[in-house]
Amino acid sequence: MSLRRRLYAYLVAAHLLFLGATVLLLRGTPGMMLVLETAVLLSLLLGLRLIRRALEPLGYTRHFHDLLQDQHYAARLQPSGDAELNELVQLFNTMLGALYQERLQIGEQQGFLDRLLEATPSAVIVFDFDGRISLLNASAQALPGLGAAKGKALADCMPDQADRTDQSGPSLLTQLDALPLGESRMLTDADGRRYRGQRGKFYDRGFARHFLLVEELTEELESSEKATYDKLIRVLAHEVNNTVAATGSVLDSLLYYRGQLAERDGEDFSTAIVAVQRRNASLGEFIERFTRVVKMPAPELRPNAVRDIMDDILYLYREPCRSRGIHIGWQRCDEVAPVSLDRHLIEQALLNVVKNAMEAVETVEGAAAGERRIEFVLASEGGAARLSVIDSGNLLGDVPAHLLFTPFFTTKKGGQGIGLLFVREVLNRHGFAYRLAATGQGQTRFDIWLVA
Repeated sequence: MSLRRRLYAYLVAAHLLFLGATVLLLRGTPGMMLVLETAVLLSLLLGLRLIRRALEPLGYTRHFHDLLQDQHYAARLQPSGDAELNELVQLFNTMLGALYQERLQIGEQQGFLDRLLEATPSAVIVFDFDGRISLLNASAQALPGLGAAKGKALADCMPDQADRTDQSGPSLLTQLDALPLGESRMLTDADGRRYRGQRGKFYDRGFARHFLLVEELTEELESSEKATYDKLIRVLAHEVNNTVAATGSVLDSLLYYRGQLAERDGEDFSTAIVAVQRRNASLGEFIERFTRVVKMPAPELRPNAVRDIMDDILYLYREPCRSRGIHIGWQRCDEVAPVSLDRHLIEQALLNVVKNAMEAVETVEGAAAGERRIEFVLASEGGAARLSVIDSGNLLGDVPAHLLFTPFFTTKKGGQGIGLLFVREVLNRHGFAYRLAATGQGQTRFDIWLVA
């Protein structure tokens, strides 16, 4: 029973008792009994009124509680006719107004943070108290394996052990899951893209929650590397070319002294000078190949048929491949629209790719006839065309993807790491995405996405 009902029951019972006592004691004096009964009834009515007024603040308090529970902070309590009670009503309304303003401010801040998270290029992954992903911004959803990861633990986004480790080491999600709290590390995915990952924590209602910040640094690092090796090659080219020119002039002058020597000594002298001249010329050609990468002109874009370019390369390499027992040809060739590109630069890049493929296939020992293959694929993919060069030389199975296009890195004995560096520069200047990796089936695949 509520307090209001108990008070009403007590008041009614007490006045009924008074009425009963009045009837029993004053039955002989009807006039006095009537006066006292009237007084008791008036007292009952006054008591009921006073209880209602006394309990009125409880009604406002209950209404205020309901508004708080339902979070109706914009509502207001109606004022009362009692001046004292109005002070309480005003206090409640002031509290509701403050809560409403605070809620508006929190909503505005939350909206700003949401827009900031969506606009930031860094991937943000926030976990709940149980380690499940509770928030992913747009950049995080673009990471491989995280498109529909909300509500899952990071480890659950990797279905089996085969997905946790690829040809070049642990997958990106495996590396993120293993990040220690408070540390920042460089990470690499299967395609060679490089990231900086950091794990931190914040407190929510007194309990710690973890978050991950992942920032892709591929373009920044490549740009920094390019600026570094550009400067290095320019300095080396200047010094080497000056030395080669001076040395070549001196060597040419030395040949004039051959006639002053005995015939036998003259032959040895001439042979030595010619050998040094060849090495001097090779040094000049070596630095010139690097200089061509640095001094590459801006591409002159014109519509070109990709199939025609590959047919020319196929015709050029058909005989060298045949003499080495290598099959070269089309595996698939879709009809694709002409692509705007610099034909000369793209041809030079693709010649390097096919040449590397031929040299890789040639190094495979014990391959039977027909197993040495270089195949081209031209496939239409939405608004782009994918050009693939696939070879049976599995030389990249143990090579980390991020090393393949770095300056001076090579997998060939005696190589100089210039070919792939040139290819990367050409494709980057055209804005074409690319990927070079082992397929896991004894093959190497170079994919280029040509945007029309």
